[in-house]
Amino acid sequence: MKLITIFLTLSLFIFAQEDTVKRELKSNSTLKDVIKPNEVETLSEMLTEGVFYGRLRFNSFLFDWDTEVENKRKDHYTIGVGGSLIYKSAYLNGLGFTVGGYTSQNPWHMDDEDVKYYKVGKGVLSRYDVATKGEYGISSLAQAYLEYKGEAFSLKIGRQVFESHMTKSNDIKMIPNTFEGVTLHSTIIPKHNLKAAYLTKQKLRDHTEFHHIFAYDDGEGEYDMWRENDDTAMHRGITLSKLETLGIEDRVLLFELDNGKKEDFTYLFNYTLVPELFSSMTIDLGYKYEVNEFKISPALRYMHQFDHGAGEIGGANLKTNTIAYSDPDSVEADLYGVRVDVSKDNWRIRTGVSRVADKADIISPWRAFPTGGFGYSLLQYNWYANTTSYLLEGKYDFKAYNLQMLMRYAIQDFDDDKPGVQADSNVLQFDFIKQFESIPNFYVKLRMVRVKGDDNTIAMDGIKKLDPSYKDFRFELNYLF
Repeated sequence: MKLITIFLTLSLFIFAQEDTVKRELKSNSTLKDVIKPNEVETLSEMLTEGVFYGRLRFNSFLFDWDTEVENKRKDHYTIGVGGSLIYKSAYLNGLGFTVGGYTSQNPWHMDDEDVKYYKVGKGVLSRYDVATKGEYGISSLAQAYLEYKGEAFSLKIGRQVFESHMTKSNDIKMIPNTFEGVTLHSTIIPKHNLKAAYLTKQKLRDHTEFHHIFAYDDGEGEYDMWRENDDTAMHRGITLSKLETLGIEDRVLLFELDNGKKEDFTYLFNYTLVPELFSSMTIDLGYKYEVNEFKISPALRYMHQFDHGAGEIGGANLKTNTIAYSDPDSVEADLYGVRVDVSKDNWRIRTGVSRVADKADIISPWRAFPTGGFGYSLLQYNWYANTTSYLLEGKYDFKAYNLQMLMRYAIQDFDDDKPGVQADSNVLQFDFIKQFESIPNFYVKLRMVRVKGDDNTIAMDGIKKLDPSYKDFRFELNYLF
């Protein structure tokens, strides 16, 4: 681990002397390659004509609860410093490979015994490593895959980023969320993007090693809960011991088809399956038209979740508290979304609503957000049963100053009776992204979130829900090379 960290650090500073713009950082935190490897004729050229992509990164987090709770909630802070170095080979007869090393070091953090209190800041360190070894920092070979590419397809085998409706890199901390498996991207259908995947493992952003993709660790160790998929949105009832007893291997199969974003009428279809447990089907529809130079873009989303056994194993609630659920042993669920975008020149205003039927919670533990683009705001998990969320979003691009600003205001109406669901809350979020003409590879990002929630909600079990109110401040620096 230490040798990997030292090697990555030295390599980052050596390659960071380059000024060429090879990649661009998009507003949704994904990266777009500007310079890509070419097709070559010899094996030696395959190795020497590849492209290195580097990134130096700094992330700081300050989280302030309105009400701290002993042994449950505490104000916290942390810093991540590091980056990544990725090598993409050139292609020989369509064959190439990619290797990516990432590191996140923590020069400023709380005491070891406070590691359980991390919320937003946990993405820059491994809580399991801190608790069991006293080790801060993560260094990981998060990407390592072979690729075979043709004119209309790309087949990848190994560790990789895979962006789809249900799986995201969610790269807003230090290391992206990545997967092990086989993926296919194809444009064989004209003006369409087709994706398919068979995923066997996952590495969440705050893990050093790859782990089970859909199993929560219920081992006897005090910190075993942080070893496997411990994502906030993971179903705590789908445990490793239960799956092993039943002989179920957690795997994800996915198919997705969309027609891109250039057409006036856009659509997306996604089907994601975890065999013997559950599956989900999502349909997105959108339309764009102009009225007096204003661009109007309404959109709809429908998502249905099928139960193939997960309900009986884990229950309808993600936290296994099924009080006030109509069918506590089923994960059958529905989600609806409606939004309208109005834009002109440098600005856009979005209004949206998401609604989850009063059945079961939506299962989505792979850093994708089912309500995203409709009722979602930063760090809000609002896809519990019987939840309605309302969103107002404004975005403005100050092009003369290379500055982008985003504001979100969300109203989240959760089910008061369900003790396994948080109390109602309102969310106000501000994002600022700044670039500099003199250093085109340099990005500065500031995020501020204020959540004000109901502090007097009594659930059906007679217990008062915790006050969800807090303040969240994040500051990020990125340099791409």
